[in-house]
Amino acid sequence: MDASRIKNEIVSGNISLGIELGSTRIKSVLVSDDFQTVASGDFTWENELVNNIWTYPVAKIWKGIQTSYQKMAQDVKDQYGVPVKKIGAIGISAMMHGYMPFDDDGNLLVPFRTWRNNITEQAADDLTELFDFNIPQRWSIAHLYQAILNQEDHVKDISFFTTLAGYVHWKLSGEKVLGIGDASGMFPINDETRSYDSKMIDQFNQQPAVRQYIWSLRKILPEIKFAGESAGTLTAEGAKLLDPSGDLEGGSLMAPPEGDAGTGMVSTDAVRVRTGNISAGTSAFSMVVLDEPMDNVHRDIDMVTTPDGAPVAMVHTNNCSSDINAWVGLFNEFAKEIGVDLKPNDLYGALFKSSERGDNDAGGLLSYAYLSGENITKMPEGRPLFARTPNSKFNLPNFIKTHLYSAFAPLKIGNDILANDEHIKTDVFIAQGGLFKTPKVGQQVLADALNTPITVMSNAGEGGPWGMAILGLFAKNKAENETLADFLDQKVFANPESVTVAPTKEGVAGCNKFIEAYKKGLNIETAAINSIDL
Repeated sequence: MDASRIKNEIVSGNISLGIELGSTRIKSVLVSDDFQTVASGDFTWENELVNNIWTYPVAKIWKGIQTSYQKMAQDVKDQYGVPVKKIGAIGISAMMHGYMPFDDDGNLLVPFRTWRNNITEQAADDLTELFDFNIPQRWSIAHLYQAILNQEDHVKDISFFTTLAGYVHWKLSGEKVLGIGDASGMFPINDETRSYDSKMIDQFNQQPAVRQYIWSLRKILPEIKFAGESAGTLTAEGAKLLDPSGDLEGGSLMAPPEGDAGTGMVSTDAVRVRTGNISAGTSAFSMVVLDEPMDNVHRDIDMVTTPDGAPVAMVHTNNCSSDINAWVGLFNEFAKEIGVDLKPNDLYGALFKSSERGDNDAGGLLSYAYLSGENITKMPEGRPLFARTPNSKFNLPNFIKTHLYSAFAPLKIGNDILANDEHIKTDVFIAQGGLFKTPKVGQQVLADALNTPITVMSNAGEGGPWGMAILGLFAKNKAENETLADFLDQKVFANPESVTVAPTKEGVAGCNKFIEAYKKGLNIETAAINSIDL
């Protein structure tokens, strides 16, 4: 698309904006009618551990959104010389799950409790047994029930609770709604009715600890919306909140707010049955769209949905790239000490490339990349830990390979359940995330870890907010009876740019050997959690 046409589309508002609040970055991406990125802006942030709860302050949520939007709008002005006044569609996505309860006046009753918290074990176990359905610790209903079990005073005042994406959408549009994919991380979805499971809601309401409250669960959950539906419009107040400069006008169509898992599926064209995708960032998760129900309930497998309501088996790990980022930061400090200034992509690229010279089993080194607790391996708290024996082959290639293996280790352990116990197969597995920016290195490690071909598309590093913008275009331009899968296959990804890497026999064997040692060494991590209190 030429610059003059893009300028005309910006002026006419024939564009879509996706904003995604990820764990380490808030990003705004403006997309044209033909799915091309027009401009973008971002804001870097980190969660805070306050009173042993991982959280983000509300003020920083809005500072981040406004900063990322402002940078995007400035990018438009710099490239095309016009302000952003009209936007055809806007979509908000964010890290899934967590807990944001509000009272009748719209006040947040407790600080936002993110997905990263492993503080709801009793509630998650009790509800899993009650429903005969896996309830992970990070799900909103687990947080609510744990607050009830803890007899927290705020529970009596709840009139509404939602996710981070649902909260931002509500403030921009006035609508207390949620896309079904994100809603499926709040409370179980019935595959037949494609709504919150009524039987389970009744079971929850009948619990003695719940019956003391005057509210009912049905009334405090957000209304479910599906991809392609309207979820309201941007209000004048919402426009001012998003763009304090006053350039942006209200009236934009608001797409159903979604979780980052849903935007990951969209941005990798993985919403059709028997497709799968993997997102690797601060956390990691794999999603497989099922063609038939699973045989058993697994505590390490979440049942969620695509943005249009199809059942999905999800393996979610709380940790992935954070420890790698910390070590790369250390190498960057050393480089500066000796007078070398490296760009991040060059530094990551050089270190990742070195891992290709490492031993297939990483030379007997071990790493546990647990900045926070890890549900897959039952670790309640985070203690990043690197370990080796006197006989380990300690060199740079093995050191970096160890951390790449470690980043994907919990994901592999969870996916082995799907492959070995449920015999679930996919036609394609597509990966996205910053770990795949260095060509083929992380992709090969993941292929060897899962023993399956992995495809990475050209947009691997920027999938989420772009995917949310695409959901905005789907809501704005959806043809009658058009499915999300057809929209993606036939329009958005008609000519995809991608690279597929197959597992190697040596790599699979080496990774399996590493995982065997990793599992045996988990007692080291447990000991660290029990003995180190910094």
